[in-house]
Amino acid sequence: MSKTLHIIGGGMAGSEAAWQAANAGIPVVLHEMRPTVGTFAHRTGSLAEMVCSNSFRSDDHEQNAVGLLHWEMRNAGSIIMDTAYAHRLPAGGALAVDRDPFAEAVTAKLRAHPNITIVGEEITALPDGPTIIATGPLTSGALANAIAAETGQDALAFFDAIAPIVYADTIDMSIAWEQSRYDKGETLEEQRAYINCPMTRDDYEAFIDALLAADKTEFHEGETAGYFDGCLPIEVMAERGRETLRHGPMKPVGLTNPHNPTVKPWAVVQLRRDNALGTLYNIVGFQTKMKYGAQTAVFKMIPGLQDASFARLGGIHRNTFINSPTLLDDQMRLRSRPNIRFAGQITGVEGYVESAAMGLLAGRLAAAELKGETLPPVPQETAMGALVHHITGGAEAKTFQPMNVNFGLFPPVEGLKAGRRGRKDRYKAYTDRAKAAWTAWLGREAEAKPSSSAA
Repeated sequence: MSKTLHIIGGGMAGSEAAWQAANAGIPVVLHEMRPTVGTFAHRTGSLAEMVCSNSFRSDDHEQNAVGLLHWEMRNAGSIIMDTAYAHRLPAGGALAVDRDPFAEAVTAKLRAHPNITIVGEEITALPDGPTIIATGPLTSGALANAIAAETGQDALAFFDAIAPIVYADTIDMSIAWEQSRYDKGETLEEQRAYINCPMTRDDYEAFIDALLAADKTEFHEGETAGYFDGCLPIEVMAERGRETLRHGPMKPVGLTNPHNPTVKPWAVVQLRRDNALGTLYNIVGFQTKMKYGAQTAVFKMIPGLQDASFARLGGIHRNTFINSPTLLDDQMRLRSRPNIRFAGQITGVEGYVESAAMGLLAGRLAAAELKGETLPPVPQETAMGALVHHITGGAEAKTFQPMNVNFGLFPPVEGLKAGRRGRKDRYKAYTDRAKAAWTAWLGREAEAKPSSSAA
């Protein structure tokens, strides 16, 4: 077997997989088709480009499953997490980053690594040597066809939507104000990380009417995929009920308008800083499939955004993923072609962090195999283990859908109180157990022994 690992796709998962394998001493060739072959969502040729939100979500590693995943990845030397922290922006309790410098830094680190060669080309067929496919939701048509031909499965699909970005100096701060919900954050900058635009009841009702009536992007004939619930367009949420947005991304709780402190807003639109300069803000939770002209008209109905200029409007794209429980073994290998592993969003995980985490694991598993070693299974009690168990055997194949990491994927901790009252203690027990198990696994990984099949 060749000792060179080929990785197809330079997004979160592919970049992380390349870093992990290269640090284990394995020569890596990272194939990325951009910028030669562009996509709907990408703007640059940088590796690990953030195409939707600039947030890695909650950084709370004691009470939140994605924060725990941050912790596990950092303890495994993750390039994505370490670079994210180096380019962190104020975002309350979330880990948000300055997206362009972040991607540029990841690209520079990978280019500088002596074991990594980056090749700008589109791969259109399944390779014969050791390979990780980490092409994400926008896999090229030719490679997607090759995967479909090999697996004999129809690709499952759903739609992802992208939120718009506003120029900060066009936001009317005589109406809007800076505050994180419930004043979260340890510093004043963190506590004021979001810009809030208040709505009266009349504002909200008029906004919902306009949202429902706006021109939307129409799908091509035969496109019947649904949406991933974690990335629903706002107009789809509004169609589920007029109060849905007010109890979702536009909920007014935990905020006090200093311009009118005695009046509680009926709804609030939040914007989160999108770059370190503070010149760009994205509208939180406002993914949309409205046509561009409609977006401008509808979003300018938001108090404080009446004169807004947009650096980027929202959009929608198709997202494909494989039926991993039927196709992959517990080492993330394609059962019919075990020289090929899959990682990232194409496996049916959802989110930047989850995608990078599966890249981290695939890179380590591939490196161990190429060195003739056998790694112990990742404990399901860890965030990493819970996620990989879900995609390789824990989910029902017939109903398999994209999944963010969450405590529902973890084995229960016995003896803890159920329900909301016991949730804080229960989540702390999950994270304490996970940290111990992950630390122990990393220690055993370092002592991995040669497999019986090693030459």
